[in-house]
Amino acid sequence: MRLERQEHSITYISIAMMLIAFWFVFVYSKTDGIELVTQYLHYCGLGILGAIFANSTGAGGGVIFIPAFNSLGFSNEQSLATSFAIQCFGMTTGAISWLHYYMQSQKQQWQQLPLLLAILIPLSIAGLWTVEALNISSINNLEQSFSLFSIALGCALLFNHFNHSNKRNSSQPTFSIKKADLVILGAITYFGGMITAWLSVGVGELIVIYLLLKRVEATLAVATGVIVTAATVWSTAGLHFSANSDTYFSVVAVAAPGAVLGALMAKKLALFLPIKTLKLFFAAWIILSGVAILIME
Repeated sequence: MRLERQEHSITYISIAMMLIAFWFVFVYSKTDGIELVTQYLHYCGLGILGAIFANSTGAGGGVIFIPAFNSLGFSNEQSLATSFAIQCFGMTTGAISWLHYYMQSQKQQWQQLPLLLAILIPLSIAGLWTVEALNISSINNLEQSFSLFSIALGCALLFNHFNHSNKRNSSQPTFSIKKADLVILGAITYFGGMITAWLSVGVGELIVIYLLLKRVEATLAVATGVIVTAATVWSTAGLHFSANSDTYFSVVAVAAPGAVLGALMAKKLALFLPIKTLKLFFAAWIILSGVAILIME
């Protein structure tokens, strides 16, 4: 058992080092050097904040990044591309952290995770690339509609939580994968991938909400949302890291390491919080983020 944990730790460190190496190559190839990067140093804090909430709730960092970039005068294309690029670092670090936690201590408790990932990751990527390949435009006022939808789901999650809290054994997870659950969750994930293509956020939030409403263990729900989101944003790397992209590379160069740091902190936060508190934290976060996006509109 100890040898197995050491092997997982070595793998975890190796992947983290590869991510850091990729970041250094990215900085020196896409910016005018460290002097230019230092002008955007304050974005590191934004990366940390976005990644903490994204990786402790599974909702994705776009909730933080898109309103912030829009308020700074970025075009919609720049905001979207930059958010995707930063999440490639932050969500990937979070996904590695959760997978490492699963391999070390949760294999027996999270037996559903491999099946969930095998089904949901391709569907999320397919939803995103349906939008990209067919160049499907978003509906009018998508941000407002998704914000209202998030607020409604957050309130439903709070109601569900307090309703079950008044019942015996409400804290025990009862979720088991059934065909109907997989069909519904698969459809939600595909639709979430489409929303993510338009907003850089959506699929992780929808996955976590559905799993929590089905009373799956909160940390498993969050881990699933984070890992699916990480795979989804990386499927766009060829678009958002290319020389012709709309990505604001100088911002990414300093926000990305902040996102990595925030992602490492996020898993510890999620595991530190009691399960009930984590559920409430997630519900409150998506309600507040929905309100924030409405205000920014």
